[in-house]
Amino acid sequence: MFYHRVDDEIRLKLLEHRDAEPLFRLTDQNRDYLRQWMPWIDGTRTPDDTRHFIEEARRKLAHNEGMTVGILYEGKLCGVIDYHAMNHANKRTAIGYWLAENMQGRGIMTRVCRAFTGYAFSALEMNRVEIMAGTENIKSRAIPERLGFVYEGTARQAMRLHDRYIDLAMYSMLAEDWSG
Repeated sequence: MFYHRVDDEIRLKLLEHRDAEPLFRLTDQNRDYLRQWMPWIDGTRTPDDTRHFIEEARRKLAHNEGMTVGILYEGKLCGVIDYHAMNHANKRTAIGYWLAENMQGRGIMTRVCRAFTGYAFSALEMNRVEIMAGTENIKSRAIPERLGFVYEGTARQAMRLHDRYIDLAMYSMLAEDWSG
């Protein structure tokens, strides 16, 4: 099982079936906040929806297509981060993340993304890590910017968010540029 210590306060753990209830509660408690940027939120209505999400994440991990982990702050689940769009032939992946609203402003996600990016380069031997965020999602965009990712441009109307399309800001980091 994947369990990674980021620092004295933060741990990352592979999501398991027993995490479905607490993850659903966290999602449900942050529903209005997450709905601003996460298109999947409306499809997560019950703990069973979260169980299916975890099962799909485990399937992707088994097929080396991605990895989804829970973020624990002082032992309490507070968010999720994942590698998706893993492309082993080209040694690249993308990182997606979300954090409970009441846990923001503590540097949690910046520390987690730093660790997750480093892990992609060292353990997974990736050459390129990408992060995309809604162009108006200032908090999410600040993370790759803080970590020195290069802003590559805007993908226009790249994501359907409920009843509209939004533009995504694309950031990347290359293994040769990563200093951790």
